[in-house]
Amino acid sequence: MNSDSDLQIAGDLLEVQHLLRPAREHPVTVAEFAGLARSVAADRARWEPLVRYDTASRWYHRLDTGPGYELWLLSWVPGQGSGRHDHGPSCGVLTVLDGRLTERTGRAVRSLAPGAQRVFAPGYVHEVVNDALEPAVSLHIYYPGLTEMPMHSARCASAAADAVTA
Repeated sequence: MNSDSDLQIAGDLLEVQHLLRPAREHPVTVAEFAGLARSVAADRARWEPLVRYDTASRWYHRLDTGPGYELWLLSWVPGQGSGRHDHGPSCGVLTVLDGRLTERTGRAVRSLAPGAQRVFAPGYVHEVVNDALEPAVSLHIYYPGLTEMPMHSARCASAAADAVTA
C-alpha cells in the first residue's frame, strides 16, 4: 500500500466488470499500436517463417491490416538502408524484431536493438540502416496506411538541422 494515499482496494478489482473497459478489437491509441507491435514481436512463429533476405533490395511483406492501419515486416541485410524519408500523412511505430538497426535523424543517431521501438508523427524525417554485420528484421505499423514515402536529400536534412540549432 502507498503510504501517501488513503485508497485501498479490497478484493479482486478484475471482478468489478462495470469498471473495466472492454478490450478493443483494433488499436486506436499510440499505446495500443505500440502494444500491438510488441505482441507481434513476441509471436515469432507468426512472422519468422515469412522473412526473406534479398541482397539486391530491401525485402518487405505486408503482414496484416486493420481499419485504417497496416503492419509491414521488413528485412535488412548488412549495409541496406531506407534513405532519408518521411511517411507523408502517416504516423508509425517501428519495432526491431531481430538484429540491430541504426536510425539517423537531423538531430541524433540511435542504435536500435531487438525490442526497441520508435513512434513517429507525420512528417518525421529519418533514415534506417543496418550498420551491423548480421541481418535484421523490423515491424512497421502505419496509421493511416502508408500511401507515400517522400525521400529527402542529405543536404536538406543538414540544412533543417542547422535551422533548428540556429
